Amino acid sequence: MSLGPSADSEAWVEKGWAALPPSYRIPEKPPSLAEARAYCARLARSHYENFHVATWLLPRRLRPHFCALYAYCRISDDLGDEVKDPQAALALLDVWEGELNACYAGSARHPVFVALAETIRACSIPREPFADLLTAFRRDQSVHRYASIQEVLGYCRYSANPVGRLVLHACGLADEQRFRWSDATCSALQIANFLQDVGRDYALGRIYLPQDDMRRAGATEAMIADRRATPEFRALMRQQVSFTRALFTVGRQLIRTVPFTLAVDVDLFTRGGEAILAAIEGQDYDVLTRRPEIGGRKKALLLLQAIGARFVP
Repeated sequence: MSLGPSADSEAWVEKGWAALPPSYRIPEKPPSLAEARAYCARLARSHYENFHVATWLLPRRLRPHFCALYAYCRISDDLGDEVKDPQAALALLDVWEGELNACYAGSARHPVFVALAETIRACSIPREPFADLLTAFRRDQSVHRYASIQEVLGYCRYSANPVGRLVLHACGLADEQRFRWSDATCSALQIANFLQDVGRDYALGRIYLPQDDMRRAGATEAMIADRRATPEFRALMRQQVSFTRALFTVGRQLIRTVPFTLAVDVDLFTRGGEAILAAIEGQDYDVLTRRPEIGGRKKALLLLQAIGARFVP
């Protein structure tokens, strides 16, 4: 008698958990809200240096919500990216979505979802943006090329834009116009990271540069594989940087419609993304032999500029 698909699924899930930190596993019993929030805060502090800047600018009452949102995004991303076997990653993402459903049903056990349940209740956050992120991470397991910029933007609609929408929900600023501006900023940030990480992504078997733009520029995968920043490749990158900068310009309209602290955050991340584009330009669009970086001093300057801009009429 066959053990059936459930036994196979459990084996894939166990293989996936084994590739991740033990603290990611779902406990038998849910923690208290205080314990869950402490878990999310620790995860945020240990994973993302810019998160400290983003949170200390926010009102204290919002910080636990932002930590919970960050923890959800962080672990969801790791389930998709750090588990190298696609089948195991997909099995874990299914388990994680099960916890998301349990969260909305009031029966979650994982500390992230225990903390998130209170954030969802307090901020009236719908399920869709959380589920959309999982759609992107599932797509990463099988889709490794994108035919056009519209397909890339379609990926960003699931991988990046939900994050901005979750932030707007948490801040009580959820409306369709702000969503559109936030989507432009989040998509621009995602694409800027793709442009910065062409070499790294190729090592993972992925190319996020639009295939039709590559053909028009005369750029090939062989150039990426051989790390040859030819004139054709540089022309492709020049066009992608120009497109991404235009997206940031659209998204900047959000800054003037949100409170001071969130405006600083949006401005800071926008300036950071634009700085990546400037770094790419500074290397004459060669992202293959050296990854464009933003140093610590530059990041500090961007923060000061973002704060200072709020006092300029």
